[in-house]
Amino acid sequence: MNPRTENCPELQLSLEFNNLHPRLSYSDLKLRSFFESICSLYSGCPAGVLSIVFMERERHNRLHGEFLNDFRPTDVITFPTDPDEGLAGEICVSVDQAKEESIARKIPFCHELALYLIHGWLHLVGFDDLEKFERQLMRNEEQRCLHLIRKSNLWPDFNLAPSVP
Repeated sequence: MNPRTENCPELQLSLEFNNLHPRLSYSDLKLRSFFESICSLYSGCPAGVLSIVFMERERHNRLHGEFLNDFRPTDVITFPTDPDEGLAGEICVSVDQAKEESIARKIPFCHELALYLIHGWLHLVGFDDLEKFERQLMRNEEQRCLHLIRKSNLWPDFNLAPSVP
């Protein structure tokens, strides 16, 4: 599938959407508005192409194993890249993990998947979650971003079609 690209010139960021999940749909325009909002909260955002990849669980797990030597399921994988090459980074999210977690947490699927995108973006702007203190800072920033999205009603319109038996 060819990636879909949206430009955010005021942020010096070009968004490239790669939907590799056969049942996921969304509006490019709403997803762009979502990213413009969260990006506006941070100075020093990476410039260039930001690739957003929506994946099925199996493919996401293989990627996790291949690059991080960990084959356990995860929700989001972020790859920082070289801004000198015109790349802002890549955020790969597991759509199936988001669906499963949204059911367990009793929240809308689109909110859970949006949280994964926020989490990935925060990694690209310098936050980490390896140590307890850093993890708490990152959680606080996630909540700050979610508050903005909630207040502005800028949720992406992610829709996951039912699986066919």
